[in-house]
Amino acid sequence: MLPVIFGCAGLKLTAEERRFFAQTNPAGFILFARNCESPRQIRALTGEMRDVTGREQLAILIDQEGGRVTRLGSPHWRNPPAAGVFGEIYARDKAAAERLAYLNSLLIAADLRSLGITVDCLPVLDIPAVGADPVIGDRAYGCDPESAAVLGGSAMAGLLDGGCLPVIKHIPGHGRANVDSHLRLPVTGSNLQTLSEWDFAPFRALASAPFAMTAHMVYSTVDKENCATFSPAVIQDVIRGNIGFSGILMSDDLSMGALGGNYEARARRAIDAGCDLILHCNGKMDEMTAIAEALTPVLPELAEKLALYLATSGGAPTIDRDAVKADYQSFMTKAE
Repeated sequence: MLPVIFGCAGLKLTAEERRFFAQTNPAGFILFARNCESPRQIRALTGEMRDVTGREQLAILIDQEGGRVTRLGSPHWRNPPAAGVFGEIYARDKAAAERLAYLNSLLIAADLRSLGITVDCLPVLDIPAVGADPVIGDRAYGCDPESAAVLGGSAMAGLLDGGCLPVIKHIPGHGRANVDSHLRLPVTGSNLQTLSEWDFAPFRALASAPFAMTAHMVYSTVDKENCATFSPAVIQDVIRGNIGFSGILMSDDLSMGALGGNYEARARRAIDAGCDLILHCNGKMDEMTAIAEALTPVLPELAEKLALYLATSGGAPTIDRDAVKADYQSFMTKAE
């Protein structure tokens, strides 16, 4: 098994993709809107992914945050609100906001598990700074460590109770990004004490999460040369040390504009820096081939940890969706 999460091009695997994935045996897959048409189609696609890897317990990811970042929407699925909605409610009714964040994620998990999806790239624990690029914006639960940690924790609990594994992102904190990392590399010169007390704090509070995703961002007071994804200092001293995260660390998408170098170099740099898994999302075969050639199989310890997380998440729990939706709507009505 190679330490990589790959995307695919369309609504089903092509013959070329089936051969490639069978040969490379990636650790998992990630779905985007281009891969999602209907419940039946997605169940068939996730079934193909399990078949081609020979693993029933398989990490199949999606970014179903709500708001701007929603891969599954109407008419087949509910459209979850952006995390910022819960942050606004938290400012006036903390208990209601916590309950709503939990129920919202429980409903998301039910949708995902019914489709064979096992991992949601949620919650976003970044804290947007004044004047920062709007790439995070209302994807965040709030503008302070408390709201991010509390509501992010509620969202994480809802996913876990729904049988879906969460991913805390973008560790160690993307809220000070001065540019969109999809396009260019952001840099922050904030001092380490400020970062530790503010940006790192929500991640520290939820360091027990099974997965975390790195930020393609330079923290110049820790490492002037490398973004977190490529920085041994950030990963070892901050993410593993200061924050105390001991789960599986994956990179953000290696095809993002923040990164330079060819794909072999990007893959090697991320793994050498301390990422357990790398993420490549766009489904382009030439890029995936280059990445696969740069990687060596995962160590047994990582394979065992991944298998344990997937096994303990269980099957798709049976929940009374109508009752959960009614509970959610009741709290939302009271909070509005």
